[in-house]
Amino acid sequence: MHIKKDDTVMVITGKDKGKKGKVLRAMPTEEKVIVEGINIQTKHQKQTRTLKAEIKHQEGPIHVSNVMFYDSKAKAPTRIGYKLENGKKKRVSKKTGQVID
Repeated sequence: MHIKKDDTVMVITGKDKGKKGKVLRAMPTEEKVIVEGINIQTKHQKQTRTLKAEIKHQEGPIHVSNVMFYDSKAKAPTRIGYKLENGKKKRVSKKTGQVID
C-alpha cells in the first residue's frame, strides 16, 4: 500500500472528491485508510447510566484506491514510485522525483 499514516492525501472519487486531508489511520490488510474530515458518518450513542445519549460524527474508512498522495511541492496529487537508496527502499513522487520519506 502506497499511503501511510500522516500522509496528506486528496480524494479522487466519491462524495468528498477534491478534498484534502491527513491520514489518521492506515489499514493495509483491508486496503483502507481513515482521513481527517473525509467520509463523515453519524453514530447514535445510546444512553447509559453514566453517559447521555448523543449523536457523534466521525470519519469512516475509505478505500485506498479512492485517494491519491498530495505532493505539497507540486501542489497536486501524484502517484508514488519506489527507488533503492543505499540498500533501502524509498518512496518517490512521480511528478517531482523527490524522495517523500
